[in-house]
Amino acid sequence: MIEALRTPDERFENLPGYDFKPHYLEHANGLRMHYLDEGRHGGKTFLCLHGQPTWSYLYRQMIPLLVQAGHRVVAPDLFGFGKSDKPREDAVYTFDFHRDSLIALIRALNLQNTVLVCQDWGGLLGLTIPHKMPERFSGLLVMNTSLATGDAPLTQGFLDWRAWNNKNPDMAVGKLMQRSCPQLSPAEAAAYDAPYPDLHYKGGVRRFPNLVPDNPDAPGTETSRKARDFWRNDWQGKSAMVIGMADPVLGAPVMQALHKQIRNCPAAIEVAEAGHFVQEWAPLFTTQALALLD
Repeated sequence: MIEALRTPDERFENLPGYDFKPHYLEHANGLRMHYLDEGRHGGKTFLCLHGQPTWSYLYRQMIPLLVQAGHRVVAPDLFGFGKSDKPREDAVYTFDFHRDSLIALIRALNLQNTVLVCQDWGGLLGLTIPHKMPERFSGLLVMNTSLATGDAPLTQGFLDWRAWNNKNPDMAVGKLMQRSCPQLSPAEAAAYDAPYPDLHYKGGVRRFPNLVPDNPDAPGTETSRKARDFWRNDWQGKSAMVIGMADPVLGAPVMQALHKQIRNCPAAIEVAEAGHFVQEWAPLFTTQALALLD
């Protein structure tokens, strides 16, 4: 069993826009994963995956729009984030650890007719899952992310972010989010800090930038290259791409390269004012993206 911390429930009380019912899945390793499960079962299920340093709070504006359109929405918190357990040892957080936990959730909930919704590490991980279980996936909504194939140089923007992250292990997540998304209220920015009472809870936050492969033999790269082949050649579902054009790390050049890897992907929806955390601008693009996935 993996030794972990669990954020006290009271830290999640009265968060603006986040009054969703919590659900939990106990994994075989003894860790408890939190997820949201909203909307009508029986149609499409939108599986919404967050990245670093966010959690399912990032989807609070998109979830009601998807539910109003008649869909089910499942939004987990990765281990180390949100209401999910947070392993104490940084070394626990690996590419395969996170990917395997998501696959276990998909199987435990028996998700079918699934639309993968992903951004940041939600994409680096999530994009490697459909080729393993293609019968479960019918759609893709991809935002500001990439495939971790390790065979292309990392952007200077990302290298700068990694360096900053490593110099600031106790990063103030809320302040970071407010700089990236200036429209956030102080209470919304503070909600991004809710999962982390202190530095000891931030192992997952610290680790992710150093897990992005910078060579073809790094962990996750072989799986990511297989996924790239799947998206290029075998993907049969519908797709939509949204680009936050103001993103300095995974913006237009990275997303345009990814667009070429996704078979039959329509022209991207470009949101000029949106930065890296595109979901914070969800009302500007969700209806248009749903039309492409219909």
